[in-house]
Amino acid sequence: MTKFIVLVGDGMADYPVEELGMRTPLEAARTPNMDFIAKNGLLGQAKTIPDKMTPASDVANLSILGYDPKKYYSGRAPLEAANLGVELEEDDVAFRCNLITAGNNSLLDYSAGHIKTKEAEKLIKFLDQKLGTNKMRFFPGVSYRHLLLVKRGAELKLENLKCRAPHDITGQEINKNLPKGENSDLIIKLMQDSREILAGHEINQVRLDLKENPANMIWLWGQGKKPNIPRFIEKFGISGSVISAVDLIKGLGRILGLNVIDVPGATGYYDTNYAGKAKAGIKSLDKNDFVFVHVEAPDEAGHNGDLREKLTAIERFDQLIVGPFLKYCEERKDFRILVLPDHATPVSLKTHTSDSIPFAIYGKDIGKKDFLAYNEKEAQKSDLYFENGYQLMECLILNTPRL
Repeated sequence: MTKFIVLVGDGMADYPVEELGMRTPLEAARTPNMDFIAKNGLLGQAKTIPDKMTPASDVANLSILGYDPKKYYSGRAPLEAANLGVELEEDDVAFRCNLITAGNNSLLDYSAGHIKTKEAEKLIKFLDQKLGTNKMRFFPGVSYRHLLLVKRGAELKLENLKCRAPHDITGQEINKNLPKGENSDLIIKLMQDSREILAGHEINQVRLDLKENPANMIWLWGQGKKPNIPRFIEKFGISGSVISAVDLIKGLGRILGLNVIDVPGATGYYDTNYAGKAKAGIKSLDKNDFVFVHVEAPDEAGHNGDLREKLTAIERFDQLIVGPFLKYCEERKDFRILVLPDHATPVSLKTHTSDSIPFAIYGKDIGKKDFLAYNEKEAQKSDLYFENGYQLMECLILNTPRL
């Protein structure tokens, strides 16, 4: 049975950078394994963000997994709720709840200094004691990423609010970026009330003493209702696993009926356990025929505008994720391996874009076009292009269209 391997370096794609001689980080980084896949397989581009949709990881990864976001997307937070074990009723609305660092009227840090999970859990539970009701509950997640559940929130049309992602407005005025729409005052009040509650908490006093960014406010966004998506095995006829550090990807995996593997030391940041992810992913192929491995680090570097860390993250992804899987494939003839980012996160912009992303695919019955390397510029030379990104998975597994 053919083994299908999908390796996602979140936000790897970028724009040419002056410091790199007008090369992109993918061009400048040392990536012998991804280059091998491009040279010995096919290189192309795919549009993972449909027109008029927000260039976000939830939309992009839904595309990569083979589902049309225009048909199945219902918001980011419900996907994260699935991984946290938070059950949504039909009329409930879930919000992503970031712990942020706020200035007088500016958003200073979308992640509160990438606060540790144990500290964050205490803050979110404390916030739930103070602001939670039988209609509104806060649930802790990982690091700065948490959840607010509003029971019967659809009756207030909260899913229709226009909310800004905090990583898109770092350094901007808070008042100009608050949620907008009918009944937005309810959500804004929660955000504003959280400032007084969190600012005085002992954890934030310690963080200030250590000159670390305090988690002194919540930011609510990414809201949505319970999704209705067919299971992966029903759509593609095979079972598989998902490996990621972030609730969004793991929750999406659970909704699709994929096995979600937790890897010790997987943090969703620069220090994630790359090697552990690869080892777990390879082991999962003993029982399943599909594995989806997601690494968040390049995206975080892009949001931070940190070119050096983005280069390092890309090189570690190539060496510690792609390399071991390629070695695994050396011992098999029946495999297909796909490498790609979900979207671009240019260090110059510190946010996601809707640009088409480069992908490389190698394995059984895959042709060879002798591309020179894996990067955006080389992919633009290819005539292989998927206007609908979700069709890439159909091509990988179902061979429609044939490569």
